[in-house]
Amino acid sequence: MKTLFLIRHAKSSWDDGALRDEDRPLNRRGERDAPKVGERLAKRRVKPDLVLSSPATRALATAEIIAKKLHYKRSKIVVDDRLYAVGADALLDVIRQLDDGAECVLLIGHNPELTELAHRLCRKITHLPTCAVAEFTFDTKSWTGVGRDKPAKAVLEHPGES
Repeated sequence: MKTLFLIRHAKSSWDDGALRDEDRPLNRRGERDAPKVGERLAKRRVKPDLVLSSPATRALATAEIIAKKLHYKRSKIVVDDRLYAVGADALLDVIRQLDDGAECVLLIGHNPELTELAHRLCRKITHLPTCAVAEFTFDTKSWTGVGRDKPAKAVLEHPGES
């Protein structure tokens, strides 16, 4: 079994119009929501073998906050340029190239590509709000099979849920 968590970065700030998109930080809501998501995952005893993050400031901050709640070392977060400003096909390529030794992977990135990929994997998922978590479990031994068969399980959660 392979478990993939697609996590959209927490809410970001638009306060500084001079910042490049890649450099936008989290806003107050994002700083509040990301720990909630991490705590929910921790309560469910999620133990990632790998945390992948877009290099964008808001995505990496989200990844670091969630990783801390999961007792995953910050230094082990893999920042991958292929997760920023790409399409769903490119994300799927990254996933299919993952080491099969990893059973549970968290991928933190952006919309619209995360929603697009989540929808492709499960038609019931049509939108990932900020800091949403789409969890997919695949009955496969290799990441190369992801996206070819339907997931055995697909769940969508977001910080606004209790």
